[in-house]
Amino acid sequence: MADALDPTAVLHTRMPLCATLGIREVSAAADAVVLAVDFDPGLCTSNDLIHGGTIMALADSAGAYCAMLNLPEGAVGTSTIESKSNFIGAVRDGTVTATSSPLHRGGTTIVVETEVRDSAGKLVAKTTQTQTVLRPR
Repeated sequence: MADALDPTAVLHTRMPLCATLGIREVSAAADAVVLAVDFDPGLCTSNDLIHGGTIMALADSAGAYCAMLNLPEGAVGTSTIESKSNFIGAVRDGTVTATSSPLHRGGTTIVVETEVRDSAGKLVAKTTQTQTVLRPR
C-alpha cells in the first residue's frame, strides 16, 4: 500500500505504469501537474534517445492526473479519449519534465495541454488530450 504522505507512492498505486517507467510527482494542483522521469537506457530507442512512447506515457500520465484534479462534482474518474503529441526535440540524458494545465473543465470532458521539457528547459514535445469524465453507473 502507498504511503499517503509520499505523493509519488500514491501516483504509482493509482497508475502502475508510472512505477514501471520511474515517473515521479514533482507537484500537483488543479491548475498544474508536474511529473518527471530520469533518463535510463531501458527507456530508449535507437541512438540512445528516450523513446517517444516514454514521452507520451509521461505526458498522458500528467494530463490524466491534471484531469483527475479537475473532475466535476459527482464524477468518479477520468480516461483519455484523444491525445495528440508533437515531438520537437530529442532527449539523450538528464530529466524529462511534463507540466499539464487544463484548457477546458467541462461536465463530460476535460481538455489538458502538456509541455514536456528536458533538463535545460528546452521544449521537446507538446501534447493536447481530451479526457472523458466518468460517472457512477
